[in-house]
Order: sequence, then structure tokens, then C-alpha cells
Amino acid sequence: MAIGSKNLVATEIDKIEDSVLIEELKKAKEELFNLRFQSATGQLESHGRLRAIKRDIARIYTIIRERELGIRAVPAAPAAPAAKAKKAESTESAAQTEEA
Repeated sequence: MAIGSKNLVATEIDKIEDSVLIEELKKAKEELFNLRFQSATGQLESHGRLRAIKRDIARIYTIIRERELGIRAVPAAPAAPAAKAKKAESTESAAQTEEA
């Protein structure tokens, strides 16, 4: 996920799990702090980046709150493919024990 980019839209954020979303929120807040510090010291070259980061933080907060309220669906956990893989392994091992 590219924090602070124009490509970050709510449909992309919907695909991300809550734990990853919280980590991205922390990264965005840290980047905002650094940008504000650069701005205060006169080292900031791109002032539009501040605005983009603020909007991304707001988007992430919105998605998290909508998930809490049940407005948005939480993305399906990727555990289902792993469960299928384990099931396939168990059927293979069962087939091998039957052959022996």
C-alpha cells in the first residue's frame, strides 16, 4: 500500500486486514510527524505531501470505524487457502499410508 499516493482508494483499503491497516496507520502518522518537522525547519520541498498523508490517515480511520459499525465487511482471512492446502496434504498422506 502506498501511503500518500493518489492511487490509494477505499476499494484497495477494503482488501487489507485490520492488523495490517493499523500498521499502515502507524507508518502514516510517523511520516506525517516527519513531514511536519521538515516543514517547521524549512526543509520540506513538497507541501502537497502533507495534505495527501492527512487524507490517507482519514481514509484509514474511516474504514476502521465503518468496520466496527458493520457498515463495511471485514476482508476474508487468507486462512481458507491454507486450510485447503492442509486438507490436500492430509488426503495425500492418507493415500500414501493406504498404499503402504
